[in-house]
Amino acid sequence: MLEFFVKGGVVMWPILMCSILALAIFLERLIRFSRMRTRGAGLAEKVIRLLRTGDIGAAEEKAVNSNSSMGRVLAQAIRFKDRDRETLETVIMHATEAEIRNMSSYLQALATIGNLAPLLGLLGTVTGMIKAFMVIQQMGGKVNAAVLAGGIWEAMLTTAFGLIVALPIVLAHSYLLARVDKYETRLNDGAVKFITELDHHRS
Repeated sequence: MLEFFVKGGVVMWPILMCSILALAIFLERLIRFSRMRTRGAGLAEKVIRLLRTGDIGAAEEKAVNSNSSMGRVLAQAIRFKDRDRETLETVIMHATEAEIRNMSSYLQALATIGNLAPLLGLLGTVTGMIKAFMVIQQMGGKVNAAVLAGGIWEAMLTTAFGLIVALPIVLAHSYLLARVDKYETRLNDGAVKFITELDHHRS
């Protein structure tokens, strides 16, 4: 395997760096999302129960101390609960968008790496083919099939390596996006429950 890597040429190294960087981003996001799985679970219901008892301070403290995305959104909602409906919804929307942006950190970079890896592989193939045809020219048109075939398959190694790196990156990016969408749905559901309870309390 190492022999194939070396024969692929200098372009193999940036492709390798792409794979390492992508793996680091994926693991960092995966660990972060795993920690978020339990944080904030059932928090909206707990905060609503405290609001029903009229203990606003305890409700806000519960939201803040949860150290979760849901908690931060609900804390903002509690602070603006006495404002008009439009203002409250705007505050909740902005707080939710801020949390989603935070969750989506580095995902665009992961997508870029997934697109870059096969392009680097193609670049390596093109440069390898150029070298192969330069050898043909130096041989004065007397083509040695073994030399030509060897140069071509070495050039194709970079394309294969680029695709091998890109495919799991694309899958990882799709998986992480699905996790973000799931958390966004959870935040929206919590916000709807909060607003519904507030409307009921006001009526």
